[in-house]
Amino acid sequence: MLAQTIATALLLAAAASAYPAPSPLDIIKRAPNPGIVISKCSSPGMLALAYDDGPYQYTGQLVDILDKGGAKGTFFWTGTLYGCIYKEQKAIEKAYASGHQLASHSWSHSRMGSMSQANIKTEMTKVEQALVNLVGIKPAYMRPPYLDTGGQFLATMKSMNYKVITNDIDTGDWNNQSPAQSQQGFQRAGASGNGHIPLMHEVYPGTVNTLTPWLINWAKTNNLKLVTVAECLGDTTGMYQPGNFTRQTGPYSC
Repeated sequence: MLAQTIATALLLAAAASAYPAPSPLDIIKRAPNPGIVISKCSSPGMLALAYDDGPYQYTGQLVDILDKGGAKGTFFWTGTLYGCIYKEQKAIEKAYASGHQLASHSWSHSRMGSMSQANIKTEMTKVEQALVNLVGIKPAYMRPPYLDTGGQFLATMKSMNYKVITNDIDTGDWNNQSPAQSQQGFQRAGASGNGHIPLMHEVYPGTVNTLTPWLINWAKTNNLKLVTVAECLGDTTGMYQPGNFTRQTGPYSC
């Protein structure tokens, strides 16, 4: 089956271009497909620090910690969970300017596995428009609230060209686990094998001020590169949807 896949890929590449065909392994390892659940990095030697539920009062502080540690993070943001996304404009601009990845966690943080396709799209397009209004981009990555991928959700994400991210380590910060308890999860998982994508939340001061600095040091001690989720997946297509997007005229509100 693998041999047949490689042969087909080479034939298509050769027919499409007069240039030499790319490596069959490069063809197979291209950017992750939309609408498919991804839980960890595609290669070893990386750690993708990924935070849910913002933007919030700690976002700017978290960006400073990441920048100081030479780390790139991924922010899965909502529209209204901890206040209106537009009220955190300065922090959002700061994260984007620092090269961190901005991604979607839906508008209202509701379970989308039981929603209609139309409602799922509304949850996503409202976050898209907010980020277009604030920094001019549409995200290409998302993490579903409650990690709920049932019903029409994955098919809808595929139609909207979204890469769906879950996790392979749960810090448990949402369940009142202390930073010390969260650290044990990383130590148990270890630094070998393909890189980790943890489930973390930027709305808890312990995660921002204690766990994140520890993770930066843990990664450096274990020779792990601290990258965005897109980079840890080898996604050469980029962190954002391609195209020029129209910003709405402010002032903005939720």
